[in-house]
Amino acid sequence: MPTDTDRARPRFARLYMRAAERADQRGGAEHRRRLLEGLRGTVLEIGPGHGANFASYPAGVTEVIAVEPEPTLREAAIAAAARAPTPIRVVAGSADRIPLADGSVDAAVTSLVLCSVPSQASALAQLRRVLRADGELRFYEHVVADSQPKRLLLQALDRSGIWSAVAGGCHPARDTTSAIEEAGFEIVRCERFMFATSRFEPSIPYILGSARVSS
Repeated sequence: MPTDTDRARPRFARLYMRAAERADQRGGAEHRRRLLEGLRGTVLEIGPGHGANFASYPAGVTEVIAVEPEPTLREAAIAAAARAPTPIRVVAGSADRIPLADGSVDAAVTSLVLCSVPSQASALAQLRRVLRADGELRFYEHVVADSQPKRLLLQALDRSGIWSAVAGGCHPARDTTSAIEEAGFEIVRCERFMFATSRFEPSIPYILGSARVSS
């Protein structure tokens, strides 16, 4: 498993926390609330960052296990967990090696993280492994555009590596909906919409929804 030094990106972590606050003011906070509403039982969240979702977990959730690889973000998440109304345990780990037993959680949450994991297939396989047979995957992610020229622009930006280098490994042209289905999930609900995280950035496509393990 990668060490904290391997995963440490303190400059990006500080920029991300400021950007997330601006995005939440523009509607991101409402997206997060809708992402989590109705969840119950034990929930896994991978890549929680600084814990922006923690205050929005509903009363039916008995425990959240939050797996965060980046040390600066993890420290901020621990502080956020202490203020949250839901019991939250923040642990070190990565999406491709989730430190939980098979079938141990009722739901899993990905929130603006599948764009930056090294392998979507590996991360989603791990999520499928730790979910109970009737478990649910909730997702809120930005994805590649369906239409041109925005699709070509995002793909070119992705191939250049420039955005990934400055944005903590983010890939702006991933087809995350297809990746979820290819990993053995059946999408139950998926809303697609355009959203800009700040007034200085163009709108790009996002998906918000839920999926279950295919039978």
